[in-house]
Amino acid sequence: MTAALALGDDALVLSHRLGEWAGHAPVLEEEVALANIALDLLGQARVLLSLAGDEDELAFLREERAFRNVQLVEQPNGDFAHTIARQLYFSVYQRGLYEQLAAGEGEFAGLAAKAVKEVAYHQDHAEHWTLRLGDGTAESHQRMQRGVDALWRFTGELFQPVEGVEIDWQSLKNSWLATVTGVLEQATLTVPAGPQSGAWAAGAGRQGIHTEPFGRMLAEMQHLHRSHPGASW
Repeated sequence: MTAALALGDDALVLSHRLGEWAGHAPVLEEEVALANIALDLLGQARVLLSLAGDEDELAFLREERAFRNVQLVEQPNGDFAHTIARQLYFSVYQRGLYEQLAAGEGEFAGLAAKAVKEVAYHQDHAEHWTLRLGDGTAESHQRMQRGVDALWRFTGELFQPVEGVEIDWQSLKNSWLATVTGVLEQATLTVPAGPQSGAWAAGAGRQGIHTEPFGRMLAEMQHLHRSHPGASW
């Protein structure tokens, strides 16, 4: 597994998930916001996957077990609160990751320096909605808490070291936990149980083992390319 493939798959899969909101977002403004975040992630994915090989072949012709994304990003959108919880967890992680990469001199430094500005907006957007929903009506609070709880068990995998990504993983985890805890508490939400409950046990997405919804998502994402091989427009 190359580091570029792992990070590229994270961005590609989450980009597709967010793109599924097109035509379904609660309000037009959010449809545009989610589409813009999806495009940012797609741009990152293209750069990263091109470092690992042919970006189109990697995106559209690999089988499920060949993808190396974390299981968090492949989780279904659910309702809007569920999507926001997923986005909060991932954008805080990705911002911390890119900040460390941008400060280094490795092959990802240039991409990270540009992308961290995009991800800062992604995090701000997710935090805004977490606060708005968590500290809103009884219904929005309940839905936001449900999303926070459901996705927490997928967060441990974010901090499993990726070979070729030279950062301080423990520092990233500590910073992520402090930031996410602060946002959830401000939003009057309960922070899910910690490592003692086993909730942080890592998934195996980096090893090519994915959750059931991923196969259906991948079939949809690859359908057009596989149906018309070699087509261009």
